[in-house]
Amino acid sequence: MGALPALSLVSRTFVPVKASAVPGDPRPSAALLRSTALELAIFACHAMLYPTGVAQERRPPHLVAPPPDGEADTPDGRVPVLLLHGFADNRSVFVLLRRSLLRHGWRHVGSLNHSLLTRDIRTAASALSRYAEEFRARTGAPRIDVVGHSLGGLVARYYVQRLGGDALVRRLVTLGTPHGGTRVAPPMSVHPLVRQMRPGSDVLTELAAPAPGCRTRFVGFWSDLDQVMVPVETARLDHPDLVVRNIRVSGVGHLALPVHPAVVAGIRQALASWDEEDGLGRASVA
Repeated sequence: MGALPALSLVSRTFVPVKASAVPGDPRPSAALLRSTALELAIFACHAMLYPTGVAQERRPPHLVAPPPDGEADTPDGRVPVLLLHGFADNRSVFVLLRRSLLRHGWRHVGSLNHSLLTRDIRTAASALSRYAEEFRARTGAPRIDVVGHSLGGLVARYYVQRLGGDALVRRLVTLGTPHGGTRVAPPMSVHPLVRQMRPGSDVLTELAAPAPGCRTRFVGFWSDLDQVMVPVETARLDHPDLVVRNIRVSGVGHLALPVHPAVVAGIRQALASWDEEDGLGRASVA
């Protein structure tokens, strides 16, 4: 994968970042304070934008004539990208990422809202299956890429691994997705979707099952200051049958992952890359 100023390949050794700078010091670190302040600012801005993304995205007409076979799936082109939001969110979370992709040469960027009434990841993955095929047909491309934030990444992964989506999805990028299950806020387990994101859930057990021959390539962004992922390493995707590049982000919280400039640059790099080798990266924004 080519280098960007905000993204560089490092060794596979993970060095945890302590919440305080001095061992035994109960005070939060400066990085954690900055991250929390940024999360609050993003939450406030997103609350204002949220109403603009409640309605499902208007679907453009099909292309009059699709491009020649393979044209949209070559290093000179840009594979269409479908964006999938997280729990209780909507497509407005991707305003900046979408704008960045369009500005850097992607012609087709779409998004799908989960229904707020969805209570099962499998149901959401089935809806994604139908929409992804329609999106691919509209763009005329042989395959698409998917970017999923939090729960959206888990829905997309279920579609790819369990519903045959690997035939359609070239690359799946996940941002702060609880691949191993998160233990955050136990009272939230009253919601069925949250229960499915807990360690050991039936959905996560299905996803941990063998997946030989999966054709999709995965890129998992996880942050050392993601307070929604407990523990933070749960946002790494580790599966013996999947080709995965895990990218560690430093100094960014959960809500900031789809909007932080350094992470957005890393997402663009992951989508534009044609290097299929597995590896571990780090995006440092501290």
